[in-house]
Amino acid sequence: MFAEALRKQPLAPLLRVSAGIPNRGLAPPASDRIAWEGLSPEKQRAIRDLAARYAGAPWPMRTASAFLAFTENGSRQADEAPYFLRRRKFCSAVLLAALDPAAPLTDVIDGLWLLCEETSWVISAHNVNPVPGAPSPREFPLPDPDKPYIDLFSAQTAMILSYALAILSERLDAVTPMLSARVRRELKVRVLAPFQSTDDFWWMGVRRKNLNNWTPWILSNLMITACLFPMPEAELASFLSRACIMLDRWLAVVPEDGGCDEGAGYWNMAGGALLDGLQLLETVTGGAFSFRQDRKVRNILTFPLLAEIGNGWFVNFADCDARPFLSGERIVTAGEMLGDPALVALGRRHMGTVDDQLNDVPHLSRVLSLLFHPETGSEKAGNLPADRDAWLPDLQLRVLSRGPWSFCAKGGHNGENHNHNDVGSFMLYRNGEPLVADAGNMVYTALTFSDRRYTLWNVRAAYHNLPLVGGTEQAPGQNYAAREVRCLPDGLSLEIAGAYPAEAELLSCRRILKLTEEGLVLTDRIVTKVPKPVTWVFILREKPALSPGLAASGSLALRFPEALAPALEEIPVTDSRMARNFPGSLWRLMLSSAPAADQERIFSFTAEP
Repeated sequence: MFAEALRKQPLAPLLRVSAGIPNRGLAPPASDRIAWEGLSPEKQRAIRDLAARYAGAPWPMRTASAFLAFTENGSRQADEAPYFLRRRKFCSAVLLAALDPAAPLTDVIDGLWLLCEETSWVISAHNVNPVPGAPSPREFPLPDPDKPYIDLFSAQTAMILSYALAILSERLDAVTPMLSARVRRELKVRVLAPFQSTDDFWWMGVRRKNLNNWTPWILSNLMITACLFPMPEAELASFLSRACIMLDRWLAVVPEDGGCDEGAGYWNMAGGALLDGLQLLETVTGGAFSFRQDRKVRNILTFPLLAEIGNGWFVNFADCDARPFLSGERIVTAGEMLGDPALVALGRRHMGTVDDQLNDVPHLSRVLSLLFHPETGSEKAGNLPADRDAWLPDLQLRVLSRGPWSFCAKGGHNGENHNHNDVGSFMLYRNGEPLVADAGNMVYTALTFSDRRYTLWNVRAAYHNLPLVGGTEQAPGQNYAAREVRCLPDGLSLEIAGAYPAEAELLSCRRILKLTEEGLVLTDRIVTKVPKPVTWVFILREKPALSPGLAASGSLALRFPEALAPALEEIPVTDSRMARNFPGSLWRLMLSSAPAADQERIFSFTAEP
């Protein structure tokens, strides 16, 4: 897409449109008092409240021992907590100084200096570039300042510092030009020069083809940094063109249906980051370099609309939170670009606050987008459509609503990004609230992306809404996949035997899910080489009361064959991230059969009378 456009129209002549515009139109400088003082009273109050809260927080130390904690005991938070607090405090000080010319610059100056003094802008969990031949984290437990690596957050730090200079350069230079000079030196050494001089970083798509959200997220921040950096137009055009080619490599692995296999919560960093880059290219070229009509782009940008369930709940397969933070302003912008009122309405429902944008990750560019998003006069959020019927054939994701019921189910494979072993799993909601759930994500540790990932209960098939065949659960890997997947008018049909390892001795595991206005009917037929017991697992939101053939869980009545023996496990939700979605406990219902070589079981999910 980008490569073809660049062959037809090189960027250099187009960049002249924005050459004389302050900050190339990416953000108003603090000297633009009309822009900053024109913010609504609510937005001004949000900046002041945010700055007041962080002003009282001391600058945290970022220590070598905290960095080493990742390799020594698996903790990411030891380094990440001070890392992100520094950046949130700094962003709040920048915003206040831009809003109020009388505000002291102390925290801005101290923040600039502290960030420049960090040995690395890379977090401890990302210290090693994971390509063949790279050292392991244990061999390389601390960063080498002479070998800068660009990860998600070094790129984001570069963006934050670039905006700080762009917005406050006059005030900072009045103190001393050495501040701006120091920051620009660090930007060049840590991110700009490494980006231009190597193809080795895995997310560039040269040494590794299985790309994910890292590529657009990093590139969008680097593109902002380059546009705000004083470099000649020819060099900037080369930089942006190089980034565009890398975006092409990421787009090549995104399915045509635009589905995000990392889940709706990762749209912020995938589709949303692509939008950041697209909007930047339009801005700096005066709209000449635009891809609004590209079908895949449109599919990527509208994915959150297909994944919304209601009441803040989204389809949350893989490492997605069940109630994720989505950047509503980005979704509104996508809807406005595409002329899609439903997407705009979704964004309005999830617009969020300045505080939200900094607490997700300190994304100053999106804070500025939220602050300066043009008010259109039609600010109503609108309601979620009553009947929803979505099918993404490449991702193999089915989302369907009938009356008060909504369900989602997936095929796919067990080698997806942020994968959970969940081929054929489903979720069920009534009146926009989960009844049969997917536990979703937990706080990341060293285990999360290691070879021991599948020792974590929340990613195992045994804790998804799936059968265990002879005690065997699904296995990880791209080869463990659904087959014969068919979208039905009222649900989904798929063969999931291929998601299980050989020891399950499965010949077939045909799953059919059908939704009506009365509820969901699940039919499984399981055929094995030899007689096997099967245990069906359902993760329920409420503790069920059990009786023969019935589990009454809150407003849900789950009816099952009386021949199945029920057992119940309480799962206390102790993880802080998961508890934001599911406070209290989840309940794992297990329904077990006697050994058989061919068994068909029907489960009905209806409203509790």
